[in-house]
Amino acid sequence: GDVQALSSAIRDLALELIRISNDLRLLASGPRTGLGEIVLPPVQPGSSIMPGKVNPVMFEMLNQVCYQVLGQDAAVAAMTQAGQLELNVMMPALGSALFDAMDWLTNALNAATERNLKGLKIDRERCRMFLHASVGLATLLNTRIGYAAAAEVAKESEKSHRPVRDIVAERGLMKADDFDALVLKAARDGTID
Repeated sequence: GDVQALSSAIRDLALELIRISNDLRLLASGPRTGLGEIVLPPVQPGSSIMPGKVNPVMFEMLNQVCYQVLGQDAAVAAMTQAGQLELNVMMPALGSALFDAMDWLTNALNAATERNLKGLKIDRERCRMFLHASVGLATLLNTRIGYAAAAEVAKESEKSHRPVRDIVAERGLMKADDFDALVLKAARDGTID
């Protein structure tokens, strides 16, 4: 009942934190050949195999704690099934598992927040570069120039390694400023990720 529901809620939080931590680790990958869209403050000396690299150790730690919390949830699930009728002699271990999971998550989140999230910076220039290099921007043209023409622009962008914006302007399909406005509108509307 209630104990299992609480454990499930804690598990769901841990699962979501695993996903978020993995996303942040990927976005911070680099310094040159990874995504590098975000920059994390250094917490400890860099990588043992790559001098100068900042490892995402706080998010690695958060992942490890979350995996331990998943183990606690599995233990709680088994122990809730060990009762008979309205009596469950496993309550001391159940309580311990739940409190441990809550303490671990609280401490890990506080540490990750203080040592990494508060100092996280977005590399806006790199994000802008990735945006303008994306062939996917051609999909924004579907309603303006039609699917076939947008597909041709995408193919040329892919083949020539030139931005969609430049190709559209060069072909006279849309002014570069109008294309920029279209991208900005799509970003504001949430139709572009």
